[in-house]
Amino acid sequence: MITTKSKREIELMRKAGEIVFNAHEVVKKEIRPGVSTKYLDEVAHEYIISQGATPSFLGYNDFPASICASVNEVLVHGIPSKDIILKEGDIISIDIGANYKGYHGDSAWTYPVGEISDEAKKLLEVTEASLFAGLEEVRAGNRVGDIGHAVSAYIKPYGYGVPIEYTGHGIGSSMHQDPSIPNYGIIGKGACLRENMTICVEPMVQLKSHRTETMDDGWTVKSIDRELTAHFEHTVLVTKDGYEILTRNKEAYKH
Repeated sequence: MITTKSKREIELMRKAGEIVFNAHEVVKKEIRPGVSTKYLDEVAHEYIISQGATPSFLGYNDFPASICASVNEVLVHGIPSKDIILKEGDIISIDIGANYKGYHGDSAWTYPVGEISDEAKKLLEVTEASLFAGLEEVRAGNRVGDIGHAVSAYIKPYGYGVPIEYTGHGIGSSMHQDPSIPNYGIIGKGACLRENMTICVEPMVQLKSHRTETMDDGWTVKSIDRELTAHFEHTVLVTKDGYEILTRNKEAYKH
């Protein structure tokens, strides 16, 4: 069921989103060669708890950590581990969710570890830009297909792969709600966006193939050809004329 949010719910989601944004800022400062993804998880967990929130991911369908930490060929759902040590030239997607008084914020960002290759830089640049291309289509009255079409149309000229089985989603009192927000679509098709809906737009892009493989742990998703991947996501509020990014600081970006 697709729901809109009350003023009270929106304020709680603004707070949840601010916590997520600041958790990213804290984690980002710790990303460097020699650091384990388990350490980054501990940093995020400590910050989220300090803000009176709880990590949305911890225990979600038995997920064992507070963040997803996905390195290089891992597209999504990477489980933090003391045995996964970052090295110069890696890229790492950090996906963070926070539950504040029953409402969730969710954002993913892919970061460089030290100096990275031009190929990796381009992948990050294009994937981030495709997120904002999708957000340009967020406004009351538009359709989910408008968002997905904008994302895929931005990515297509670069020849990157877009996995079709992983999508954005609605969000609120539960982390995943209707509607699904695919990273492909047909203009004018799909669920209609309404004012005061809250959704997550999240392009997930692979350097070459669109195909993925899930590892034996049941969570870790890798590109089938083990090429680089990137993931960018914001939680946004649908407004009459555009959107407001909730996973930002108090100076939330409105468009």
